[in-house]
Amino acid sequence: MTAMLEKAANGTARVVRIVGQMAAWLGLALVLLVAFNVLSRYALGISSVATQEAEWHLMAAGALLGMSYGLNQGGEVRVDVLYDKFSPELKATIDIIAAAMLMLASIFIVWLSISYVNQSYSIGEISPDPGGLRYRFLLKALIPIAFVLLALQALSMMLESIVRRVHLKQPLANPDKH
Repeated sequence: MTAMLEKAANGTARVVRIVGQMAAWLGLALVLLVAFNVLSRYALGISSVATQEAEWHLMAAGALLGMSYGLNQGGEVRVDVLYDKFSPELKATIDIIAAAMLMLASIFIVWLSISYVNQSYSIGEISPDPGGLRYRFLLKALIPIAFVLLALQALSMMLESIVRRVHLKQPLANPDKH
């Protein structure tokens, strides 16, 4: 049973890791785009609304797709004032509850954002600025995708915590050997 849970946890974490590693390249694209915009504006006197909007589109995509990866890699901030003093069993139980709550919140945000994306798509939303980017619904579509990834990462963390909690309850096979 625990082997199956571990396999499922590893599989969902792997999906998040792959997407996160691909999303990390958005950071390089953003740096290059900003450099291009600055050089073209000050060296050539050329400026484009579309490339300026592309900067925040890349930053938003990187943040949305990177949040689950940050959690996957342990980059979250934890306030462990009390947590460090808890027993391993209580820590695992708290981790299970916290991951379940994160997963439920993420699924709720996915549910809420679907109509938001559909509305943007149905009206063919574009930038309100002349020369701005078209197809704004593509950026908005990253919201449910990002929160599906966050829900997957929360599921992975919950399964890992369940496995840890189960192992804490099981006595050692032969305590004299350890």
